[in-house]
Amino acid sequence: MTRTHVRPVGHHGGVTSPRPSSRPAVRLIATDLDGTLLRDDKSVSERTVAALAAAERAGIEVFFVTGRPARWMDVVSAHVHGHGLAICANGAAVVDLHQGGTFLEVRPLARPAALDVVAALRAAAPGTSFAVELTTGIHYEPDYPPFFLDPGATVATAEKLLYEEAPGAAAPVLKLLAQHPELDPDAFLATARGAAGHLASFTRSSPTALIEISALGVSKASTLALCCERRGITADEVAAFGDMPNDIEMLSWAGRSYAMGNAHPDVIAAASGSTVGNNEDGVAVVIERLVAEALAERPSAADPR
Repeated sequence: MTRTHVRPVGHHGGVTSPRPSSRPAVRLIATDLDGTLLRDDKSVSERTVAALAAAERAGIEVFFVTGRPARWMDVVSAHVHGHGLAICANGAAVVDLHQGGTFLEVRPLARPAALDVVAALRAAAPGTSFAVELTTGIHYEPDYPPFFLDPGATVATAEKLLYEEAPGAAAPVLKLLAQHPELDPDAFLATARGAAGHLASFTRSSPTALIEISALGVSKASTLALCCERRGITADEVAAFGDMPNDIEMLSWAGRSYAMGNAHPDVIAAASGSTVGNNEDGVAVVIERLVAEALAERPSAADPR
C-alpha cells in the first residue's frame, strides 16, 4: 500500500510527530517489542506499563506486533488488557495472549515454497544455515546458532525439517530463518531478496546476518491491516512504533508512525515521526501524548453536545 509521507514537524522531549492538521483520532496503537517497547534487558518499564493501561482506559486498543513466536510473549503477557491479541512471527500468526498464546489465525509459508527458498539461498549465499519455525516450535540445522530457549528442537537439514508425507500432514510453517556467519546483514537481505524475492517475503530484525522469511505478501503490515479492517479501523487511525527493517511496512502503512531513537536508518526514513530510544521509554512518551489528545477531544460532562 502506498501513502504520501508527511514530514515530521515540531520537537518535544526528543519526539517529532506527523503534521497535526486534519488527523483523525488514534483508535489503535501497534507496537513492536524488542528494541521498541522493551528495554534492552527485555523488561517493560513502570512508565510503559502505566501508559499501556491509560491507552486502554481511553478506549485505544493496543496490539503487540512482533517477530517473536507466541511462546516468547511472556515478556508482555502480564501487561495485556482488553483484547489480548498479538501479531507474532512478523504477521504469520494472530494469537490470544489471554489464552496462553492460542493461535487464532495462521498465515503459513507453504513447504514447497520454503524448499525453493532454501535451494535459492544455498546457491546465492553459500554457508547459509536455516531454522524452521512451526506452530509447534522451532527446529534448525546443525550449523545454525542453537536456540537455548528451545531445548526440544530437532536438529537436521532444512530439507528434512520441511519434509511432509502429504500436503497438510505436518504443522504449519510460520517462517523460515536464514543465518550467514560472514555477510553484512543488509547485504545478506538484499542478496536473499534478489535470489528468491518472488517466492516469499524477506525481512530482518536482528543486528546480525539473520533473515526472517514469511509467505509472499505476509508482513506485520498486511496482518495488522486485516485485523484493523475487521474492526472498522482505518490506517489513518493507527499509530505504530518500530526500530528495525521488519517494521518498515507497518510504519509506512500507519497514519502516524514513530521510529525509535535507536532505529535502523531505513526505519527512520520510513516513519512519519520519531521518538526517543527504547531505554528512554520512547513508546510511553508518545502514548501519553496520544491519550491526553484523546481525552482533550472528548466532550466534557458539562458540554451539551
